[in-house]
Amino acid sequence: SVDSELFGNDISKLWPISYEGQSDTACFDNALEFLTQGGYSLAHAMMMLIPEAWAGNKLMDQDRKAFYEYHAALMEPWDGPAAVAFTDGRQIGATLDRNGLRPARYIVTDDDRVIMASEAGVLPV
Repeated sequence: SVDSELFGNDISKLWPISYEGQSDTACFDNALEFLTQGGYSLAHAMMMLIPEAWAGNKLMDQDRKAFYEYHAALMEPWDGPAAVAFTDGRQIGATLDRNGLRPARYIVTDDDRVIMASEAGVLPV
């Protein structure tokens, strides 16, 4: 359920967030925009949409696991396949879907450049 002090009873004017016939990417983009315009940080919204494989992960700390468990009750995850890079102009991030069906490798260079590609060695570093 979604509510808004700004929209009040007019909240239904926001629906639908995505439309039939849109690509998966367009639907994802619409959902991401909805969350960020609704006040979630870009990183938070991305963690909601494309969560890590948290269920049964004994190596994950309990606070992060609780974050994912809570958000799993709010919305279905985007299970891709997806490898997504994102930025808000101040921070950059990248994530893979929890099934890991898209290859992605990254390196942080000595001069603090981040290079991500579908495989290692795409650029001479």
